[in-house]
Amino acid sequence: MTEETKKEENQKPLIEDEMYPEEEPAHPGWLSIAEIMKIDHPVFEKSKFLIGYHHSSNVYALAGDYLTIVDPGNDYTIFNELEKLGFSILDIKKIVLTHGHRDHCMGVFEFLRYPPIWEKKEIEIIMHAAGPAEFKKTLQEYGFTPTEIEGGETLDLSGFEWEAIHTPGHTIDSICLYNQATQTAITGDTVLPNTMADADKAGGGRLDHYLYGLKQLLKKEIENILPGHDVPVARSGRQAIEQTYEGVMMKVIDVKPEDKITWMEGASKLAERGLLEEVVFCCDKELALRPGNVSALQLKAFALNDMGRCEESIEILDQILEKQADNAYAITAKGHALLGMQKFDESLPFFDDALAINPDIKEAQVFKGMALTFLGRHDEAMEIEAFRTEFAARFKDEIDKRQQEKKQEGTDQST
Repeated sequence: MTEETKKEENQKPLIEDEMYPEEEPAHPGWLSIAEIMKIDHPVFEKSKFLIGYHHSSNVYALAGDYLTIVDPGNDYTIFNELEKLGFSILDIKKIVLTHGHRDHCMGVFEFLRYPPIWEKKEIEIIMHAAGPAEFKKTLQEYGFTPTEIEGGETLDLSGFEWEAIHTPGHTIDSICLYNQATQTAITGDTVLPNTMADADKAGGGRLDHYLYGLKQLLKKEIENILPGHDVPVARSGRQAIEQTYEGVMMKVIDVKPEDKITWMEGASKLAERGLLEEVVFCCDKELALRPGNVSALQLKAFALNDMGRCEESIEILDQILEKQADNAYAITAKGHALLGMQKFDESLPFFDDALAINPDIKEAQVFKGMALTFLGRHDEAMEIEAFRTEFAARFKDEIDKRQQEKKQEGTDQST
């Protein structure tokens, strides 16, 4: 080996791939929510945001008549840093917890240890009633009783109204906060940008609950998301909620993202699970791509019928029957919708028409038997084999019971 080669070798690292670790980028510290989100509204004019790091969640300081902290995280330094923003620790009057996971809530105890806070015990700690029992017990041992909410309450936070929405799923106690004036939701781990939190079984999390919670958010006009982790989402909040909703649906039917199933395949699998609102959601997505898809229209109508939204179903079924007048399943579904609207006489011709086209449609036979029974034509209903074998005895008993109750009510009113 030449001297020149030796020099080159000495300059190489001992391990070819060994590299010094990159320095962690400096944490940006507290940032203005109004500036980040470009929201010009008093709710956020002075409010701040601290992005989470290591084992701590994002922290939100809502400023107004006083300070409200949403999720104090799991970092004992945050309260000292507030003073750099021109706030005093004593400005904090309320703390709201989106759920009871340590990375969101343990900072509470650091705050309560400040002598003035410990002595006065005037701070209000707001959390869902289903939050961790051990956490609440520890608070009470400190001499602080949390304000327990159920969801649906309007909370005054720093002088502004925020609606508490119970969004179970990630955990049983998860809540989101919604400010209608700015169309903004603080979502904890319920909705995260670019990812999705798991349903934490240890925290009471369940996927079916998750779907319910997300549907509560979809009922609101939400443009902006302040999540429990990662950066806020401006202007595309609803899209972020829908992406989470879709992700949970896929988990429910055990489909991985790489499987790349169609909206209709997803809708069919969800229908097997009885998740009717999710079926309608998937059908709507399919119809946005292919407005004339009869299969999507038909499956949506079936789901709406089973949900009791019969008038909506009829509107869709009429569209189908304009194109396919001999579609026996659509005809049956329209009869089913009329049956659900208690228009028993009107429903019968639809079942007869469907059976004339296809005598083997079991649903048409059963629904016809039900309509006849509601009309008091028990003998005719009993002639329908599918109805007789599957539903007759139980159904007739129920109808007779209802009729007896009505007669009894009439007798009571006349005496």
